[in-house]
Amino acid sequence: MICNACPRGCNVDREVSLGYCKSPEKFKLARASLHYWEEPCISGKNGSGAIFFSGCNLGCVFCQNYEISHGCKGVEVSDDKLIDIMKRLVDEGANNINFVNPTHYSLQLLRVLEKYKPPVPIVYNTSGYDSVETLKMLDGAVDIYLPDFKYIRPEKALKYSKAEDYPQVAEEALAEMKRQVGEDVFDENGIMQRGMIIRHLVLPSNTNLSISALDYLAENFGDTYISVMAQYVPCGDLTEYKEINRPLTQREYDKVVNHIFYLGLQKIFVQELEAASDEFIPDFDFTGVVDF
Repeated sequence: MICNACPRGCNVDREVSLGYCKSPEKFKLARASLHYWEEPCISGKNGSGAIFFSGCNLGCVFCQNYEISHGCKGVEVSDDKLIDIMKRLVDEGANNINFVNPTHYSLQLLRVLEKYKPPVPIVYNTSGYDSVETLKMLDGAVDIYLPDFKYIRPEKALKYSKAEDYPQVAEEALAEMKRQVGEDVFDENGIMQRGMIIRHLVLPSNTNLSISALDYLAENFGDTYISVMAQYVPCGDLTEYKEINRPLTQREYDKVVNHIFYLGLQKIFVQELEAASDEFIPDFDFTGVVDF
């Protein structure tokens, strides 16, 4: 299959060669297990059934999942194996099936979801660097969108993710996601069944970037849940990016959170700075992929 699923437009046959995401045609997974550190309405008490895909179509230099996004650590699995993994997570009580970084496998996932639709919501947990054309194909297959909105400035997107067009692409993608899911729906336990949460990670030395991004979100997605994350952990090789080669400070995060209150946003999630710890980064040891 010639792949143009994401905005990179590599136009490669992934059965023969690899594109930007470094991923084969076949699913490649690094972990599949209950995950308890998403937003409360996603994880709840039972956990989110998180399936971590290897490779990435964005490739941020600071990615906390660097060993699987850049290193592509993972195990190839068939469609039927992925279905078995989803069924096991449902049996374990997962509140949802959470596809983590699925963009480069979006069309393959659509094929799988046509064979098996879990009895719990499907969460599309993405960087936000998604093609509107591909998203439209997912309409009806995805229940909850959990996109990042990383950058509002092209020069930052180019510097940290080699994607100068990220702001425009993400703005259009978020609008399409919102069109699909509409108003948020929760069950009696406060677990989201349908809807959207937009995430923004605050980067060290970049509080003005975050403030500008939040200004945009407040104006265009003010009725959507926004999660402002403090969980930045320096990962990967950041020797050429000294400004972000350190932890986020409390002062930096407080500056951004105070701006949220200034904007009057009501539907928000914030974090304690203690979330910025590698203790919350999963072990990508193929748990749930090769052990059953």
